[in-house]
Amino acid sequence: MVLRDLLVVDFTRYLPGPFASRELLRLGARVVRVEAPDGDPLRSVAPGWDAALNAGKESVVWDLDQDPRLGPALAACADVVLEGFRPGVADRLGVGHMDVPGSVVYCSVTGFGAGERRAGHDLNYAGWAGLLADTAPAIPPVQVADLAGGALFAVVEILAALVERERTGRGARVVVSMTHNAHRLAAHRLEGEPERTLTGALACYRIYETREGRFLTVSALEPKFWSRLCELIGRADLTSRQLDEDQEALAAELSSAIRQRSLAEWLELFEGEDVMAGPVWTLAEASLAFGEPESTKRPPHLGEHTGRWRAELASFEG
Repeated sequence: MVLRDLLVVDFTRYLPGPFASRELLRLGARVVRVEAPDGDPLRSVAPGWDAALNAGKESVVWDLDQDPRLGPALAACADVVLEGFRPGVADRLGVGHMDVPGSVVYCSVTGFGAGERRAGHDLNYAGWAGLLADTAPAIPPVQVADLAGGALFAVVEILAALVERERTGRGARVVVSMTHNAHRLAAHRLEGEPERTLTGALACYRIYETREGRFLTVSALEPKFWSRLCELIGRADLTSRQLDEDQEALAAELSSAIRQRSLAEWLELFEGEDVMAGPVWTLAEASLAFGEPESTKRPPHLGEHTGRWRAELASFEG
């Protein structure tokens, strides 16, 4: 495991930070969650998510009033510190980037960058970033800003900083802005054509209902894939109409054809064929095909490892 023997101390809550530290755990790091006495709110708001994000981690309760030194002591012995406080809070708590040794990779996951106090959640960041302009008021089914703009960009920056530390021995200060990074995911489109593909404006790139009410994805953008799809659904006459001005009329024809069979029947027909079509599976169905083996690790109970870490830190200081 590439991060074996590295310690990640995670002060974050909710989704972006814990997702990032879960990925670091998957790569071999030891991850300690530092929680307030009432725990990460995700424990009660979404216990299933909490379990999925934190299985295999350790939990230390930091009661600031009773033991103000515990958090700083944990941060001081970390290889990586993750925090998601509002600007100034980490410094006030004694776990800011200036409070840790110079060898620590210190990552702040923020909404808008260092020093920006504007509050927000994923939907707000995605809106600021321009991701929703083509499809509003529809809400994305996954937290793009939180997970891609925040968590995964944080992992990339942390891994790069750890590689640099191997060369120099010096840590780094990393600031991740979920809004800035979410914008980067779509900024390449600024100099291109008006977006048609992702808005349903093209009949050859849509989701269609099947006979029993399930759905089939079609993304036959290239002429050869479009042509083969039309042949297989029994509508070869539609081949020349791929770029018709009236895409809604074309989509209606395609929809009528696809509604003639069930999803299972279409998948059987397309098996082994060079077509761009597939199912809209449920998460459970997708997990059977692509999910990771069920983990035998469990999420930690709130504060389960507090005593062990107190003893370990006392030994370290001694």
